[in-house]
Amino acid sequence: MSRLPFELLLALRYLRPKRTFVSVITLISVLGVALGVAVLIIVMSVMSGFDRQLREKILGFNPHLTVSEPGRTMDNYAPIMAMISSNKNVRAVAPLVREQVLVETEPQNGQGQVAAPWLRGIVPRLEKRISILPSSIIAGKFDVKDRGLLIGTEFARNMELHVGDRVMVYSPNDLKKIQQQYRQRQKELRRAREQGRPPPPESESITPIAPEFDVRGIFDVGYYEYNALVIMTSLEDAQDLYDLDNSVHGIIVMLHDPYKAPQVKKQLMAELGPDYEVTTWMQENKSLLGALVVEKNVMFYLLFFIMIVAALCILSALITFVVQKTREIGMLKALGAADLQVSLLFLSQSALVGVIGVLAGYGLGMLALAYRNEFLHLMDRLTGFQLFPVSIYGFSELPAMIIPRDVILICGSALIICTLGGVIPAWLAGRLKPVEALRYE
Repeated sequence: MSRLPFELLLALRYLRPKRTFVSVITLISVLGVALGVAVLIIVMSVMSGFDRQLREKILGFNPHLTVSEPGRTMDNYAPIMAMISSNKNVRAVAPLVREQVLVETEPQNGQGQVAAPWLRGIVPRLEKRISILPSSIIAGKFDVKDRGLLIGTEFARNMELHVGDRVMVYSPNDLKKIQQQYRQRQKELRRAREQGRPPPPESESITPIAPEFDVRGIFDVGYYEYNALVIMTSLEDAQDLYDLDNSVHGIIVMLHDPYKAPQVKKQLMAELGPDYEVTTWMQENKSLLGALVVEKNVMFYLLFFIMIVAALCILSALITFVVQKTREIGMLKALGAADLQVSLLFLSQSALVGVIGVLAGYGLGMLALAYRNEFLHLMDRLTGFQLFPVSIYGFSELPAMIIPRDVILICGSALIICTLGGVIPAWLAGRLKPVEALRYE
């Protein structure tokens, strides 16, 4: 004799597959719950993986805090660096010189290519504690002295550059000088035409002179944007390029715990005073990180409607089932079954559908996450184009991070929604009177 309560025992018996309309709807409900749970687990895990990897790339390559003087460069920055270093939360500090430049290649054959990356000046002996750059060199070596240049893999590919190539680097000041020379040349030509004189000789035309840099190394920090838009040289060469003399644009601050950046910012602002500005890595990447959080929440709410649809299927199936089992319900009532017991019978049935669907969805979601990249590469080969392009998302593989809290929230919510889908049919069945149920039998 079974030890299960008779409500649960009957619910299991009624769930046995039969060739009826109700069993088909029940199967569809189970599939709906399973797909909803699986898709939600996959999407939430992938979005969490995106967030984690993006933060790792940002924290591994960008400063945790940046100290600057708004509107001007910092001349006497050494004492400020010493004061910042005395903070117990600070791991390392370094001077910062960063500006957008114009780079022109010098190929042996054909026309040179032009790009406008961000150039940062670094101090090699300090960089090992500042970023992952020294350990990310995949070609050449970590060498920036005497106008050496480090470029990213995507920048090298786009510009067709290799270790040993030479490029010309124009700073904003160089471009202003070229523009001024060009305007002066146009004035001279216009004046010569007005006065009927021959144009000035070509030797007086614009002859821009930009410093040449050698490509010493190519790095890959694991993020497309940094590999494509950032190049490195020595601090001294960057200062010369921007005509900074011995001044810098700011100070890079790296922390032992980057998530304490807001707290350390308040401490530094109190010590530095109002003339200085401190920016956290969270502020610099606010739009990107915020967009990920918003997208994750929106995806959760949108995909959660799949479970609501499955719950509606359960509702319709159980209402139909109550109508079909009216005689059996009347017999149970006549034999002494209480209203609550009959209600629990149908509520157990909806809960069982939810449990089966949740378990199937959990297994399907975990399986899909385990083989997500293999499936992605298969789809790339079958469709002929990249479903996850590196140039857009910044990562070569599909990231994922399974957060137990998210999984529990998804599975628990799905189970509750499915159980609630059986409340109305269970209430109708519990209120059914034995006389009315058996009147026409």
